[in-house]
Amino acid sequence: MEKINILFVCRYNRFRSRIAEAYFNQINKNKKIKAKSAGLIKGNPLSLKTVKLLKNMGIDISGNPKGLSSKLMAWQNYAIIVADDVPEQVFDRNIKYCKKVEVWKIKDLEYENEKGNESRMIDTANTIKDKINDLIKRKLKNE
Repeated sequence: MEKINILFVCRYNRFRSRIAEAYFNQINKNKKIKAKSAGLIKGNPLSLKTVKLLKNMGIDISGNPKGLSSKLMAWQNYAIIVADDVPEQVFDRNIKYCKKVEVWKIKDLEYENEKGNESRMIDTANTIKDKINDLIKRKLKNE
């Protein structure tokens, strides 16, 4: 198996892609698979309340959001757009260079996470966890 570098991308790298990166890295046992995350646009840091809620779910997304860079684009060979508000065209060159792209279309909470809508945040986090579990079963164990 060759090395796989997964880049999870959402709009601001505040929530969806950070959850995907953190949970994937937490459960991934294959040393040849690495994951990072970034936002199409570098977002503002999350509130401590949001970070604490996710930490209580076993997901650590502390730290600052990262923006998409040419360095990350060159590093990755498997991009997963964890968002419904990031255009797939950002990764058109991936296909040209035979890199994989997958789109999950998870809806943005539009800063509701900062307004205390904990149940929607938990639902979104659980959806992402399910997709990560499926990704590992469906694709990565066979590569």
